[in-house]
Amino acid sequence: MKPLSIFALMWLAASQLSFAASDQGTPSAKEVEATYAADKKLCAEEADSGARMQCLRDAKEQHTKGLAAAKASAPAGKTSSEPACPDCGKVLGVNVIEKKGEGGALGLIAGGVVGGLLGNQVGGGRGNTLATIAGAAGGAYAGKKVEENVKSGNVWSVRVRFNNGQEHSFEFDHDPHFVAGDPVMRSGNTIAPR
Repeated sequence: MKPLSIFALMWLAASQLSFAASDQGTPSAKEVEATYAADKKLCAEEADSGARMQCLRDAKEQHTKGLAAAKASAPAGKTSSEPACPDCGKVLGVNVIEKKGEGGALGLIAGGVVGGLLGNQVGGGRGNTLATIAGAAGGAYAGKKVEENVKSGNVWSVRVRFNNGQEHSFEFDHDPHFVAGDPVMRSGNTIAPR
């Protein structure tokens, strides 16, 4: 067996100190990663390739043990090495809302013209004028209602609670196929399955 170099001895001392500190509490995954990075730097300075390889194996072993200890002490379902995702969340609920269409000038004008033409066909003289006006008014109203019905439809409102606690609603003009509890991620002004 070869004698340990000064760097290997320093590494062992540093590893033992860092994990001895864990007697007061288990190190977090972040602390374990920092120790492993420092250990690899020390091992890289080793002049002998055999000693360097042994140093790296020992560092990896300590790293694996440290991560296992950090994972075991982390709260269930959440590890400290998981990156936070502020744009991730869960669907709270999906509501289908009937969106009423809006009648615009097109329906109003087209209905008025058609109603006026039909009203003009009725009666003669002064009665014809009144029928034309009544036909135009009735046609305008009917045209507006027809346009409202054509433009009406369903809107799916999806309520999401993000990991940072904020809640937001997203609207879709088609069924997004989300159900309560689905994991989602914000993607621009909408959401996508995660």
